Amino acid sequence: MKKKIIIAGGTGFLGFHFAKACLKKKWIVVSVSRKKPKKIRFLKNVKYIQADITDKENLQKKLKGHMNAVFLVNFAGEAEHKNIKKTFLSHYRGLKNLSELFSNKFLIKFIQIGTSFEYGKIKSPHREHFKLQPISNYAKAKTLASKELLNNYKKNNFSALIVRPYQIYGPNQDLNRFIPRLISNCIKNKIFPCTSGVQFRDFLFIDDFINFIEKIIINKKLKNEVFNIGYGKPKKIKNIILLVKRLIGQGGPVIGKVKMRNEESITSYPDISKAFKLTGWRPKVRFNSGLKKTINYYQKN
Repeated sequence: MKKKIIIAGGTGFLGFHFAKACLKKKWIVVSVSRKKPKKIRFLKNVKYIQADITDKENLQKKLKGHMNAVFLVNFAGEAEHKNIKKTFLSHYRGLKNLSELFSNKFLIKFIQIGTSFEYGKIKSPHREHFKLQPISNYAKAKTLASKELLNNYKKNNFSALIVRPYQIYGPNQDLNRFIPRLISNCIKNKIFPCTSGVQFRDFLFIDDFINFIEKIIINKKLKNEVFNIGYGKPKKIKNIILLVKRLIGQGGPVIGKVKMRNEESITSYPDISKAFKLTGWRPKVRFNSGLKKTINYYQKN
């Protein structure tokens, strides 16, 4: 029997790449998003449903006929976090609605995509058992969502897995993220402001991230786990800025012009040993290789 995957946020960067990978495995894919997919992210054999996950009643109507024996992966949520109400509605209420609509009769596994920001300024490397210290409203909403899902797991006996990714990058990412914005500015040979770049961040190529999600989908032993997912070795932001400029051969980053956000820590990266221990997963794409693939994509598009 073919696996049926419901992807909340299936038209976004992560959802699109995961949907594409599912189709290669001949799985049935249903995408739930507020908006239609961009032309560049449209996949022929995906069933696209337009619905807002914060509207439970409408969501239930739209999902009618798609709720039996499914795997659900939740990538959905506001990309911009300035509006506090919208942030909490999409990242917490949306998760609550999804987890309540699917009982143990229908749901095989629910995978929630959290965030590394749930750890706040806790010293790295972050381990899954650390007590969460979210600072931003986005991180607080994600933390509440994680707790809600784990509580529902206990009540309804479905498999609940939480994945906390660090910086995921790759082709087809929106330009409001660090690496694509940096690449775009250099391709256009713009002069643009940057932070001092003293921060250390962990970057994982999209193919490695999707490979991990596939592994936990098919692993029947995983029932109630949290995973930190990244490369496991941080890179200095300033070095990345200078590397991208060198690889493209142009661009005018003005380092030190932008202040760091209050909720930012200097160093943030995960301990990924649990993922390897329980699934055998390890990242395969080296940063320079993934970066070159990403630059090549944006140069062509």
